[in-house]
Order: sequence, then C-alpha cells, then structure tokens
Amino acid sequence: MFESAELGHKIDKATYDKEVPKLREALLDVQFDFAAAKKFEAIILVGGVDGAGRSETVNLLNEWMDPRHIEVHGMGEPSDEERERPPMWRFWRALPPKGRIGVFMGSWYSWPIVDYVYGNIDKEAYHEKIERIVRFEKMLVDEGALLIKYWFHLSKEAQRKRLKALEKDPRTRWRVTKRDWDHFELYDRFHEADEQALRMTSTAEAPWYIIEGADTRYRELTVGTTLLEGLRRRVDEKDGAPSASHVPPLLPSIDQLHLLKSLDLSHALSKKAYERALEEQQSRLVQLARDPLFKEMSVVVVFEGNDAAGKGGSIRRITGALDARQYQVIPIAAPTEDERAHPYLWRFWRHLSRRGRITLFDRSWYGRVLVERVEGFAPETDWMRAYGEINDFEDQLARHETVVVKFWLATSKEEQMRRFKEREQTGFKRYKITDEDWRNREKWEQYEHAVCDMVERTSTDYAPWTLVESNDKNYARIKVLTTLCDRIEGYMNGRRKTEKQNGKEAKGNKGKAKKK
Repeated sequence: MFESAELGHKIDKATYDKEVPKLREALLDVQFDFAAAKKFEAIILVGGVDGAGRSETVNLLNEWMDPRHIEVHGMGEPSDEERERPPMWRFWRALPPKGRIGVFMGSWYSWPIVDYVYGNIDKEAYHEKIERIVRFEKMLVDEGALLIKYWFHLSKEAQRKRLKALEKDPRTRWRVTKRDWDHFELYDRFHEADEQALRMTSTAEAPWYIIEGADTRYRELTVGTTLLEGLRRRVDEKDGAPSASHVPPLLPSIDQLHLLKSLDLSHALSKKAYERALEEQQSRLVQLARDPLFKEMSVVVVFEGNDAAGKGGSIRRITGALDARQYQVIPIAAPTEDERAHPYLWRFWRHLSRRGRITLFDRSWYGRVLVERVEGFAPETDWMRAYGEINDFEDQLARHETVVVKFWLATSKEEQMRRFKEREQTGFKRYKITDEDWRNREKWEQYEHAVCDMVERTSTDYAPWTLVESNDKNYARIKVLTTLCDRIEGYMNGRRKTEKQNGKEAKGNKGKAKKK
C-alpha cells in the first residue's frame, strides 16, 4: 500500500511558487463558504511515521487558512481523567461543530497500532479495535461529517536520514526524542501494523491519502489540493449532504414482538411492603457504593418510558440513597443548537462520568429510535442505523468497566390518562403536563411499535433492557432499585471471581517454574 509513496515524487521550486498563491486563495474562499454555511463539520486526521512532516504541514495549513475556524488537537498520552473513561471519550469530546475544521494529530488509530506493535494486544484484539474504528467513522460520515485522512509515509532509510537531520540542527533537535528512535527500531513491525490498519479502514466514505513525506513541496501541495477538493465538493453539494453513495441502505424490516402487550401491569405492593423493601434496597445500594471495587467501575442508568410512568420518582429513590458527590442526573430534552452541530451521540459521550460515580439519564440516546422516529424528526436511514451505533456505544462502555442498566417504565393507556388528569388538577404537578404529552398520547400505537423494535434491536448481554410494570409506582420503584443493585453486585462478584482465578493461575505458574 505504501509502494507509491516511495517513488520519489518531487515538485520543483518554480512550480511550487506558481501554485501556492492560487491554492491559498482558493482554500480561504472555500473555508469562508464552509464556515458561513455551517452545513457540516470537517475532521482531518494526520497520521504517519515520525519525521514525515506532519507538524510542519498542519502549521502551514494554519498559515494558509484562517486559524480561527481550525481546532488542532495533539492527542498524546491520555491523562488520568481520560483513562477513567472509555478510550473514545476524549475524541468525542474534541469533535468540531458544523462550520469548523478539527485537525487530529494522533487519532483513534495511534494507540491500537502502538499497543499491537509493542505486544500489548494480539492480532485478533487489534483487528477488533480497527473494525470498531470503521464503524465509528461510518457513523461520522452518515451524520454528515467530511472526514479526510492523511498518512505521511517515509521509507526506513528516509526516516533515518530525516531524524538524524533534525537531531543535528540545534533549532530542531528538541523534536527528536528517545521514543522516536525506539519506534524507528521497530520500523518493520510498525510498517506491517500500519498497512493492516490502512487497508481495513480506507473506505469509500473515508479513504486514506498516502502522502510521501520526503519532498516538502510535494507534501504541502498534495495536502492543500486534496483538502481544497474535499471541502469544495461538499460545500457545493445540495444542503451539504453526502452524495448518494454515502447514504446507507435501509436495514431489513424490523419484527414486531409486542413485548409491551405481554407485560402484567397488575403487579402492586402495599405501602407497608413498599417501605420495608425501599429501606432494604436503598441500604443495599449504599453498601455497594462504599465497596472498594466501586471506585474501579462506573455505572450508567438509562430511564425511558411512557409519559407520566414515574421515571423521576424512581430516580429520586436511587439518589436518595447516595452521597451527592457520587452521582449526576442528566435530563435529556430537545437538542440545543450546539448539540445539533455535532454528531448525534456527542452530547451523551460528554456527560460520561469518571470511575466511582453513577450517571442517571432521564431520557437518553434512545430518543433517536423513539420520538425522532415516530415524530419524523429523523430520516428513516438515520434512525435505522442508530440501533447499531447505540449497541457499539454501549459495548464500549461495558468494555471500560461501566455497568449499563436500562429501564423502560410501562403503564397502560388508562393509567396514563388518570395521571395526566391528576397532574392538571394538582397545582405543584401542573408543570409536569404539556401539550406535547397529549400529542404523544395520540400516537400511542406507533410509540408502542417503536419501543418493541428498540428492545429487540438493543437488548444485549452487556446492556440488557429491563421492562418495568409501572401502573403501581411502589412496585416499579422497588423493581428499579433491586435490578440496579443486582447488576452492580453481579459485576463486582464477577470481578472478584476473575481476580481469584487469575491469582490461582499465577500461583500455579510460579510452582511450575520452581519445578523446572
């Protein structure tokens, strides 16, 4: 894949001096059109071998274009705060809004490649991480982002010469570190890993541009020209939308399981039984939150359900058992202008907590396959692909020691009507009922269908749905608390079992070594 980048491409000075003024003018023109339209965001990945001119090229783009609309992110070693969240959190947080360019020097490719080369992960795990990147990038493109990926390449000998030249010059000596030479010693392994990653991730939606880094003028003109073409093509497209080839095909039709119709909504608890169970389960939650293992994990709790099903009351019974420093409640409403300017899941990624905390979402990312689907706020292609994107998001959470607990609180249509009327007639509850609640009620069957599809498509081993019969609030609150405690306790028991098993294996291996 890198053969064409080792052919010795060169641009003479006369050609370079002639082309640069025209290129700079055209880049500024398209950048202003792009920033004014705010139809899409541009994400530029800059990867490649050390010494191939990545920093110089990014600095040049800032010089040629208006840097006020460019955000450059040097994604080096993750901080302690970043390590306590899923690996992709820091990239989600840095994604640019529509109308801006985000440049990533060191991206979501860097650490999978480094880990593989240094033997921290095997080939299977490496390919799994790369496949996840493919899904992530497809999501970005499907959301409307322009994704341009540059890989700066040097042959092994060219890299050696480049590093030595930088090291020899007092003005650039600081740019060459021990890490650069350590990587150079592993050049062949990096070459193999890089080629695998590029072959797997150079897609129609987000192809790689392999840039030969030996000749400065060739490198700069090639990057500038391809960036200009990419921006101009998208700015001139109708509504800034990806071309037809970028629109994902419809998924197969979704089965109708009628899960909600099978629920027994007559479950109820007496006041006395409720108070006894509430004290028991809240005490249990307190003890779990004080367990030393709790500091090594995080919990995400999702509340969805019919309007007036009791989500707020269930949340209060959870928070009432916790220290205020251990949780945050995130109410989700219609997206703001800033949130609409980013990919759909951005506003949820940014609220993820560090370890040792519980994040409770009152409504969530499932709005895309519920209200946005039923009300027509999202095109069919968007909400259909959202099932896979949501599963991938929750899988990343689960892999990063996060327990994902999801509740759908269900009431009958008759019980909902009773609660609506009660809210209208009670002064301190009147704010809870809106015209939107009444409109949603008119589409009861459509929402019911959407919920059944949602549960079927997104109830997984790592993030299962719990359907809560909520005609009786006492019963619903205890089921929520019990399920939450069961999930946290189950995770902790699994961790202890694994650690015990690993300890036995380590002891056994030590004994075998002594015998030898």
